[in-house]
Amino acid sequence: MTLTELQKLVDYVTDADGEPTAVLVPSAVWAQLLATWRVMESGLHPIDEDEPKAQILADLTEAVRSTKAGETFLVSELWDRFYECSQDKL
Repeated sequence: MTLTELQKLVDYVTDADGEPTAVLVPSAVWAQLLATWRVMESGLHPIDEDEPKAQILADLTEAVRSTKAGETFLVSELWDRFYECSQDKL
């Protein structure tokens, strides 16, 4: 979900002068925002928090192996993948 799409889902509460004072956010959107913030706070995707340590070590070992073999990605590609995944979650 894009920022523009998100802004269309919320309702603004204004004072007598028409100045925004609060925002009403649908509960489903709020839940997704909280989940996203938890991921950013912990640094781990929820699926990774429950992953066994042996699997994490295996994944890291494979990442080091593929890096040494020159199997790398441009940072822009990684950001594109990140944004695609995060939009799928909203």
